[in-house]
Amino acid sequence: MKKYMAAEFAALKNKKDLIILAIESSCDETAISIVKNGREVLSNLVSSQIEIHRRFGGVVPEIASRNHLMAISNLYEEAIKEAGIKPQDLDAIAVTYGAGLMGALLVGVNFAKGLSYSLNKPLIAVNHVHGHIASNYISHPDLEPPFMCLMVSGGHTALLKISDYNKFKMLGSTVDDAAGEAFDKVARVLGLPYPGGPEIDKLAREGKNNIKFTVSNSLHNTLNFSFSGIKTSVINYVHKFEQKKEPYSKADIACSFEESVTNELVEKAIRAMKLSGQKKIVIAGGVGANSILQEKIEKACKENGFEAYYPKLKYCTDNAAMIGSAAYYYIRKGMGLASLDLTAKPSIDL
Repeated sequence: MKKYMAAEFAALKNKKDLIILAIESSCDETAISIVKNGREVLSNLVSSQIEIHRRFGGVVPEIASRNHLMAISNLYEEAIKEAGIKPQDLDAIAVTYGAGLMGALLVGVNFAKGLSYSLNKPLIAVNHVHGHIASNYISHPDLEPPFMCLMVSGGHTALLKISDYNKFKMLGSTVDDAAGEAFDKVARVLGLPYPGGPEIDKLAREGKNNIKFTVSNSLHNTLNFSFSGIKTSVINYVHKFEQKKEPYSKADIACSFEESVTNELVEKAIRAMKLSGQKKIVIAGGVGANSILQEKIEKACKENGFEAYYPKLKYCTDNAAMIGSAAYYYIRKGMGLASLDLTAKPSIDL
């Protein structure tokens, strides 16, 4: 398949307009989008499973996979209809092949392989994280590399120097919990519903920053992150009051925790900008939707003469438009072509 599609794939590199159908199923969102030239979204559909998993306090992998199976075919038909095109108008089929939940990824990968084979269109394997970075190209049509990227999601926290559309250099990353993971775990101990990040953001607006929760000092002189310690501090703080049967303010905990985490993210992001000589920074990943983080990064950038970018809310969380955008830049660089033996990978390098 790969050898056979190589000629079709090569022809796409210099084709004026590219229409790509993209599939994203790495966790609990079934998403299909059709994107033109990496930045124009013709359709972007998401079937959310939030209400299904909320009763369990988090994503149950087997349930997520089953619901992807039930949703994906109808979503494909709706995406084609909304875009106002025919399947044969597509130039390529793109899909997230990692990182994520193995079973969930396999649903999207296998559906994409079936479409690629039946429509005789090249299959493009996309790194989920690259998709989150590309979500900024959709929200900001004039944005071009080079820039710094603060990647903040449930599975990743990293500072990446983006020198070109497909050239990334990691300057720092998390040594334990990602920021999104810490948000979710703290939300759980506070009894907030899934997904926890938005709930903490909302609750923090009602509280005061009056509790000293700090991140690890051992990484202060680096661009790496650690959020395991502050997560444990919050859990111990709550347990102490619960064991004594004493009242405590969930809003103050949320506010103090969020202040400390966002301060760490912004401080190191600005430091990375200064060290690398970058003038633009983008936020990518689900935690990029956090309102306090956005406010702080904008303020810090204004004070230092930098420009800050982050995706529109609907492109911060998992979606397929970002996968279609990333795939476009893969194709322009002649990379990403996959064969029918493509399989899902729960963990891949940034």
